[in-house]
Amino acid sequence: MVLRHRTSMRRLGETHSPLHDKVISELRQAILNQRLKPGERLIEGRLAEELGVSRNPVREAIRALASEGLIEVTARRGASVVVMTEQEARETIELRALLEGQNARLAARRQDRQTLKHIEIVLNKGTAAVAAKRFDQLSDLNQQFHRELAEAGQNRVLGELLRKLRERTAMLFSPNDPVRQARSWNEHAAILRAIIEGDERAAATLAAEHVTRAGADFLFGLGAFEEGSPPPPSPRPKGTTKLRSGALRVPSMTHDATSRREAPPDENAGIRAARGRVRRNQDNPAGTTKSRARG
Repeated sequence: MVLRHRTSMRRLGETHSPLHDKVISELRQAILNQRLKPGERLIEGRLAEELGVSRNPVREAIRALASEGLIEVTARRGASVVVMTEQEARETIELRALLEGQNARLAARRQDRQTLKHIEIVLNKGTAAVAAKRFDQLSDLNQQFHRELAEAGQNRVLGELLRKLRERTAMLFSPNDPVRQARSWNEHAAILRAIIEGDERAAATLAAEHVTRAGADFLFGLGAFEEGSPPPPSPRPKGTTKLRSGALRVPSMTHDATSRREAPPDENAGIRAARGRVRRNQDNPAGTTKSRARG
């Protein structure tokens, strides 16, 4: 189906960047933003005309996105946007939640400071995009956040498994709803703070719950729950600051309910404070109390 009835894609033939990468990126975003719907057939000639390119880069992009699990190619129908069944979604969500939790645990243990700085940069971009309502940027930033998080775990086998799962589940974790987008980046901030503080148990729990919650939203959209009933509630991690309209706050990781405080207005102040504590502990190891949870 031609995309002229939706928000039109850019005419990539008029830009100067490598067409192969540009076409892949544009089609990926069209799928993740559901401008191209699950099950929709992809006609090379029509896509090439709309993008302002020849058929070759479109054909290459379809192959690349098929390898990512976003496009299905069959002899009968040709190329179409993949449709994930409820069972496939549930099974994939369960596995990714398990692996993301373990990766976050390893990241908290290994404290790769350079990679954590990169994650913080991506987090800043994501929170800024949410605040500015630039939701079209968030899918790519979400992928960057989780790629960097996998790097921080420093386990290549686990990282490769997560890469394949991210590609397979990209549509599950690219919500268009602003409230869900804001909540997702609030959860990212909580995960990063727990990692910087070296709290392995909290990092693993928050990362797993983040995936499970996003998956529950997707399944609810599929109608996987009874009509008229809300999706099963995912408990908000203890110490998480509730989102307010127009503001994104870094959650407090304090687990004592009597000492819980609202996060500071600067959404990343909690992360900087955690980083400062880690730095002071490294400078004065004799006075450091071992605080990592060995869950």
